[in-house]
Amino acid sequence: MTTVVVAGGGPAGVMLGLLLARSGVDVTVLEKHADFHRDFRGDTVHPATLQILDELGLVERFHELPHQRVHTIGVVQDGKRIDIADFRRLRVPYPYMAFVPQWDFLDLLATEAKRYPGFRLLMSTEVLGVVRDSGRIAGVRARGPEGEFEIRSTLVVAADGRHSVIRRDVGVVPKLVGKTLDVIFFRISRRATDPDEGLCVRVGDGKIFGATDRRTYWQMFTETPKGGYEKVCRDGIEKFRADLAATVPFLADRVDEVSSLDDLRLLEARIDRLERWHAPGLLFIGDAAHAMSPVAGFGVNLAVQDAVATANALVEPLLNTQLTGATFDDSRLAKVRKRRRLTTTLSQALQRATQRFGIDEALGGSGQPPAPKLFEKFAPAQWLMSRVIGLGFRPEHVRTRERTT
Repeated sequence: MTTVVVAGGGPAGVMLGLLLARSGVDVTVLEKHADFHRDFRGDTVHPATLQILDELGLVERFHELPHQRVHTIGVVQDGKRIDIADFRRLRVPYPYMAFVPQWDFLDLLATEAKRYPGFRLLMSTEVLGVVRDSGRIAGVRARGPEGEFEIRSTLVVAADGRHSVIRRDVGVVPKLVGKTLDVIFFRISRRATDPDEGLCVRVGDGKIFGATDRRTYWQMFTETPKGGYEKVCRDGIEKFRADLAATVPFLADRVDEVSSLDDLRLLEARIDRLERWHAPGLLFIGDAAHAMSPVAGFGVNLAVQDAVATANALVEPLLNTQLTGATFDDSRLAKVRKRRRLTTTLSQALQRATQRFGIDEALGGSGQPPAPKLFEKFAPAQWLMSRVIGLGFRPEHVRTRERTT
């Protein structure tokens, strides 16, 4: 038996596993894939997350990973760039967003976690559902390379994403709180003569294309209403290339690098959240508790902050159960939701407002969303957006201590 089972090897799951093991809690993290390498996963690490890495003594090792630092987020409209966020305006140790492949970030966290004897990471191990015992969740059923098995635990933490298996197994359904979008990801090579834009969204003629500088290539995305991906497939790759060339002119000479529809990856971007994040023996965090759209890159950073808040709230009662055999107080789980719910609600409200007054106007309204011009005319709006994107509405800090014996 392990004290905690964490389902899901994403940022929330691996960060929580590290924090618990660092404090002496026995924890097993289950990841269904053989490695962390999945293309087009969220790879933005915001100033608040960099601060958490600093508090864990990992920020120098993080900066040794291949990464790019982006100080501004901008929108190009009518050929003019408007910065909606500039992290250099914040008084923080790390005034930038770092773009790093998520698999490198997760490998860093997992490598650090393996230093602690109470940490286990089971790769190629898929969670099938929960184990129930005497009215509470008492572990998980899983399938690994050697077949199916059970792991009994004091607490199960579902960090298995927006398509959570555990959520489905226990019969809870998230509430949809915003329109669903189709977000299509792809890559285009970068040249030395390209603009030095960092992260920029280009709007024009009913289209939205975003570009993130990844040194040797541009990580691109385009946003469409729900069902837009099917329309792209019907219209064909030539139409897609023409739209890309018209909206992002400096890429016009290499749109053929998107050779077929197979080069496009679809993400269904939905904004939803659970009304209740916990049941006896079970806690939901990260996307399993609240799915975010890609707007402002909140998802990864909210997931990490959920993990920090969870460890801060639960390490002591979990250690008490582990060391003494005392019954775990399930009422402590409500503290995590109470701590994180307002931040989640406000972050999703910002994403919904961005969608309504920016994305919807660009895609199907006037084609000229008025929102970006607000940041040009009203300087405090840029500072506020910089703070909200960079730090969130309630940044978390590591309060747990490293247990050395």
